[in-house]
This record gives sequence, structure tokens and C-alpha cells, in this order.
Amino acid sequence: MLNKVYQLIRPKNISIKYEEVSISSSDKLLVKPNYMAICHADQRYYQGKRDPKVLAKKLPMAPIHEASGVVVADPTGTYQIGQKVVMIPNQPPHASNDLFYENYLPGVRFLSSGFDGFMQEVISLPVDRVVAYENIDDEVAALSEFTSVSMHAINRFDKIAHPIRERIVIIGDGSLAYVVATSLHYKFPNTKITVVGRNPEKLRMFNFIASTYLTNEVPDGLTFDHAFECAGGQGSEPAINDIIDYIKPQGTVMLMGVSENKVAVNTRDILEKGLIVVGSSRSGRVDFERAVEMLSNKRIQSRLKNIIYSEEPVQSVDDIHRVFATDLTTSFKTVFKWDI
Repeated sequence: MLNKVYQLIRPKNISIKYEEVSISSSDKLLVKPNYMAICHADQRYYQGKRDPKVLAKKLPMAPIHEASGVVVADPTGTYQIGQKVVMIPNQPPHASNDLFYENYLPGVRFLSSGFDGFMQEVISLPVDRVVAYENIDDEVAALSEFTSVSMHAINRFDKIAHPIRERIVIIGDGSLAYVVATSLHYKFPNTKITVVGRNPEKLRMFNFIASTYLTNEVPDGLTFDHAFECAGGQGSEPAINDIIDYIKPQGTVMLMGVSENKVAVNTRDILEKGLIVVGSSRSGRVDFERAVEMLSNKRIQSRLKNIIYSEEPVQSVDDIHRVFATDLTTSFKTVFKWDI
């Protein structure tokens, strides 16, 4: 069948590419995207806020790697026609094993990062690149990839960090921090979670955790067993160095915020405190399964709806430009129905 692929060919320039899509392969199925969410990474490509060399290498490509969809064909018989699924953008050369996660394997492909993402009429995917869901609102299901990233980081943290987990600090007050806080509270309900950020209105959204502080109002002497850095961008450097100040010896620091530039880090205190610093990026199938399990909880769904801004459906190229423009004005996550 002839498929429409909505590619970003230059910053703020969308073009429709027509290509044949086939599911003759015995391990692939077709999914029609249903709801999508915009990620900061997609926005950086759209706005042209990546290095020109990176843009030249990555474009053209269809944006978006956060989406839910509906199965329209599955020759393998694994899924039923009309079944709702979330789609996994990570395309590894082979499955994870006991040592290495699929999202860090050499040769891994990630859709919407140099390869066409989910802004297509239909998506052809290997059957193991979708996870079925029920009893999750579709707009919340669109956050499954975003949630899976937090699940991946927390799973790695759980395997690496020492068992004293009375207090954990999250630096950052955006969407990533909110989902990490939600996931940590779900996974470790007895742990006291603190969020440190710069926006008082955003911090008020974190009313389900133990405490929140503005960056310049953290009490002297307050310490934490472990930490998650969710600031990214220009905030990465102060966030990481604040964590090094706050954290107790032999704590684990999970780095999750993406920075386009190199940052200066206080390595002296990392060494003196014997800290474990872990970089965590993206996710794999098992993380999606854990995300879907958590999102099936109605209380979690209600909580995550607090950070969703629901845009009008996308039915044209003009609408694509509209939702990317709207996303610049929203505090958290922009979600929209893909009605093409």
C-alpha cells in the first residue's frame, strides 16, 4: 500500500513523502498512529536548534517518537485488528541480554533521530516493537515512551544503588522530573522524595511527594541518599554540582537530562564521596511493559493528566506546524490526536 510520511526536511519545513509499505515479512505488523506527544528532542530538530552538522546528518526524517496506535494488520496473528498498542521507537540489532540493554547496543536505530518517526499514515514495525494496552486513556498512553525512560533509569538505579533509600532528590521541575517523581513514588512508596527546581508554579504540581524547594531555598545541611538529575540543557551543570553537594557518600547519581554542550563537573567531590554516576538514556521493550503496567493504575493516569496539554487534532501539514508552535508555550507535555 502507498503510505504518506510527513518528513521534516529543514527546520520548520514539512514535506510529504510517498512510499510503498509492505508487511510481507513474517515478523512485522501495521499500526495506525492514534495519539502523539512532542518531545524536546523533536522540538529541537523542528526549530533547528541542533548543530548544523547534526541536522544535515539526521534530516530529512519524520518526527515524533512518543505515540499510541491501533493495529490495522498483523499477518503473525500476535495482535488483533483494532487492538490498541504503544509503539517502541528503539530498533536494536538484537534483543537485550543479561549484560547489555537494547538501547545501548552498537548499531541501534532510534526512530525520529535520523530515521523516520511516527508522523506517518501507517507504521510498519517488527511485532516485538509494540506493547498492547487496555484501560489506559489514549492521550495518557501517548506518554508511554516518556514513562518508559523513567522506568529504565529506575530499574538501573535499583540494581546499582545501595539499599539505604530513605531520601532521594530530583533536580528539575519539568515533565521529566514529574514523571520520574511519579515513577519513583510508585516503585518506592516509603521513600521520601524531594524535588528541587526553579519554577514555583511547576513545583506546586508535585503535591504527591514529601517536599519541594526552590533552588535558592534548600535548607543548609539537607542531605540525600541518592539523586536523579532531570534538568538538562543549561541547567545540567548547576544541577549536577548541586547534587554532588547534597548527596551522602557512596550515593548513586542518575543523569537523565540532555545537554547540547559539555558541562564542568566537580570530580574532586565525586571521588572523595565515592559516588556512582550513571548515564541513562532511552528505553527498551521491558521498560515499555513496566510503563504500561504503571499507567494502567487510574490514580497514576489522573496524576499524569496534570501535565498534559491536549491540542486540537492534526489533520494537515498546517496543523503540524500549529502543534509545534503551541508546544513552545506549554509548561509540560503537548499531546494531540493524529487524525490523518
